[in-house]
Amino acid sequence: MSITNNVTRFLDARKVRYIAHELPPEKLGALEAAGFMGVPAEQVFKTIVTKREKGRPVLAVIPGPRVVDLKLLAAFLGEKKMHLPTEREAEQLTGLQAGGISPLALINKGFQVVIDSAAESFGEIYISGGQRGLDIQVKTGDLVKLVNARLGTISRSE
Repeated sequence: MSITNNVTRFLDARKVRYIAHELPPEKLGALEAAGFMGVPAEQVFKTIVTKREKGRPVLAVIPGPRVVDLKLLAAFLGEKKMHLPTEREAEQLTGLQAGGISPLALINKGFQVVIDSAAESFGEIYISGGQRGLDIQVKTGDLVKLVNARLGTISRSE
């Protein structure tokens, strides 16, 4: 029995092809999720909540082994500075638990989404399904369209 939630219902309603992957319900990082699913870590993307000086937060979707580069993100968005909120602040801003924050769960909630351009090298990527214990495998192009994302170089190696 697969998990059904608002994200899977949304994808079903839009007739978007995806594969839901159930994971252990505890908070897993992208690298742990990749190991659990047996897929390359670079193909599992994590969603990082970032804050502007003023205005709505931005969701930075980056490959699991990388970190968001706030300077690159700020330059890409034409902002002076970007900040990382605490995990608790990120949860308050999104209404989702860390480990389950997903751009698919936050459609029409006013978040701008920037996906690292590394996603373009994969036909499909894996992202959180909007709750802990669920990752969604979806075509990169479908994700970009669904969440109205921009693609840019916004991450770096740790």
